[in-house]
Amino acid sequence: MTRVQQEPEHRSFLARLGSRRVVGFVLLAVISLIFIFENSAPTTVRLLIPEVTIPLWAALSIAWILGLLSSMFTVRRRR
Repeated sequence: MTRVQQEPEHRSFLARLGSRRVVGFVLLAVISLIFIFENSAPTTVRLLIPEVTIPLWAALSIAWILGLLSSMFTVRRRR
């Protein structure tokens, strides 16, 4: 008897679950960054006691980075 080896199934790039997640993340990241850098007016941010005047894009960037870091710590990777 001879064994017939099956070739691995070829799926399109977007048919893979991991690829769809990456594409979705990149799309949201690009839209977020466009939104952040379009808002350049100075704004006052209160940090517990002191008030700091910084550009709005900087405040939005800090919030975006903190959101990314918190999601990395809370989301578990599936195997």
